[in-house]
Amino acid sequence: MSTENEVGPAPAAPASAPTPEPSVPPVPEAEPKTAQLPTVPPAPPAAPPSVPAQAPAVAQAEPPAVPPGTPYAAPHAAPPAAQTAPLPPVPAAFAAASPVPAGPSGPDWGAPPPTDPYGAPLPGAAPAPKKRGNGGLVAAVLVAALLAGGVGGGVGWWAADRSDNGSSSSTTVASSGNSKDLSRASTSVAAIAKQALPSVVTIEATGTSESGTGTGFVYDKQGHILTNNHVVAPAANGGKLTATFSNGKKYTAEVVGRASGYDVAVIKLKGVSASELTPLALGNSDTTAVGDATIAIGAPFGLSGTVTTGIVSAMNRPVASSDGTGSSSSYMSAIQTDASINPGNSGGPLLNAQGAVIGINSAIQSTGTSDGTSQSGSIGLGFAIPINQASRVAKDLIATGVPVYPVIGVSVDSSYTGEGAKISTGSGAITSGGPADKAGLQAGDIITKFDNTVIDSSPTLIGEIWQYKPGDKVTITYTRSGTSHTASLTLGERKGDSTS
Repeated sequence: MSTENEVGPAPAAPASAPTPEPSVPPVPEAEPKTAQLPTVPPAPPAAPPSVPAQAPAVAQAEPPAVPPGTPYAAPHAAPPAAQTAPLPPVPAAFAAASPVPAGPSGPDWGAPPPTDPYGAPLPGAAPAPKKRGNGGLVAAVLVAALLAGGVGGGVGWWAADRSDNGSSSSTTVASSGNSKDLSRASTSVAAIAKQALPSVVTIEATGTSESGTGTGFVYDKQGHILTNNHVVAPAANGGKLTATFSNGKKYTAEVVGRASGYDVAVIKLKGVSASELTPLALGNSDTTAVGDATIAIGAPFGLSGTVTTGIVSAMNRPVASSDGTGSSSSYMSAIQTDASINPGNSGGPLLNAQGAVIGINSAIQSTGTSDGTSQSGSIGLGFAIPINQASRVAKDLIATGVPVYPVIGVSVDSSYTGEGAKISTGSGAITSGGPADKAGLQAGDIITKFDNTVIDSSPTLIGEIWQYKPGDKVTITYTRSGTSHTASLTLGERKGDSTS
């Protein structure tokens, strides 16, 4: 291991006279992620991120791509040569509620190497921390601990040696318990982690131009692994996929199906037997509530088998994310958690206090720059795709290889900045014969509620629609010329991510 940045104990000064404290030369700036121990000046209070004004544009049949700069980043590890850029703030009226013929579509949430909020990723993610830097930091911490322990032990012995009439017997007390006898409740974090870790894999995806690391978990005994689309995207077209278990066993894998709009993907392991697989139990994300305990498992920055905890800090959080190129976008009505999630956690399970999966960790809100050169880690705002939605998508992908999206048959005006989602007034705003057309909606109507959910923007509308399935009946509240109306409609469907 390199000794650079390692800190060792300083030679002891003569006891006869105090030695003036030597001045410390400034520490040269280190490479990103290299450990340093300089004095840190107090940081000014962080200002809330500003949301850029929305660029006027008419949404197409497919949800428009999220522009670069969205403050959400996909939490997966970065490729060797590139880092994931944080996504730009999501414009208020940013996406089409449902596709209109010949509209652009698609999202890819940071899967390859990297990170986002409405669900997804960015192409490269921050590279794994350099061993040299981490080694230096660890060395410094260990040395400090050892020095403190040595001083404490010396003082304790000196006091004991002069107490009890000069007796030099030690006053320390050793525990009589045996660490092997320790037991933990089945609902403890330690017990849940022990049970879940063997079912979580670290995924490495390598393509011709990019690569990345993410996480996935065993979905069934047939060898299917559930993860994010942005995690496997680099290897989707002839690349290489591998999945490594906590016991070190590594398997090659192939993509079964991808849904860029949902940022969900299913891969299948090769050469694995059913006896080697233990699928994780799936919970019910519909019954998840704010304040519920959460446990996240993944490979942040390539550190496989990392377990973090927190709570559900919000439900039904509208999140839109992009792959960083603006060519693909994803949307979700997410479970928000403060469990630490970083690049590399993408695709990993978010568990509840019973150890059941309630979501797929997919995005983080990042304070990093949007120029693609850096990506910050967890700031306590992570987002997961609800497992009820992800499982439904997974079943479609396993059965047919293509995703199925529910639609209402309208496109929305992305330049609209008021409350709700406004149906555009351009040609083809309402799909002829589609669900909205049959329900009597017209171009220019403003949708304010979808069933019982208040709609404050286009991304919120899309995220809500995609929680349902084709054929479901819903009630839409909308305003026309200042007057509120309601209409019932049956959701239609669109198969695949193609915009043709």
